[in-house]
Amino acid sequence: MNEAGSGLRIRRSARIIVLDPAGRVLMFRFDIPGRDPFWVTAGGECDPGETYEAAARRELYEETGLWRDCGRQIARTTPQFVTPEGEPVQADERYFLVHAEQPGIDTSRHTQLEQKVMTQHRWFTREELGGWPEAVYPENLAQMIEQELRA
Repeated sequence: MNEAGSGLRIRRSARIIVLDPAGRVLMFRFDIPGRDPFWVTAGGECDPGETYEAAARRELYEETGLWRDCGRQIARTTPQFVTPEGEPVQADERYFLVHAEQPGIDTSRHTQLEQKVMTQHRWFTREELGGWPEAVYPENLAQMIEQELRA
């Protein structure tokens, strides 16, 4: 599936913004050889035929150990980027927000690739997101969260 004119594969993915009781957001650090480290929310590519909502629930469980409905979509981004496997893609990312009862997570279900490239996780305050010395994606994450919490 291509976007008209881009020639890139459309990569459908669900991203989950996980907030702990203190309002901090869970982020994962990616370390990919030959690229600068960067931080992203939990989430990943939809399986063929999988809805964004189902992918959000599955990815949340696989990456954090939390099993729950992720609610409604709160945002969408369509960045172009290169996957950890080296494939340039046109992303169609849908965002969901989940509140965790505690900051502890279980990363034991990470795939072999995730174990290799997702080298750290930490809880960021919304203030830290804007001034972090490494790239944080999406760049407007703090605004996404603020907008949803005000809604």
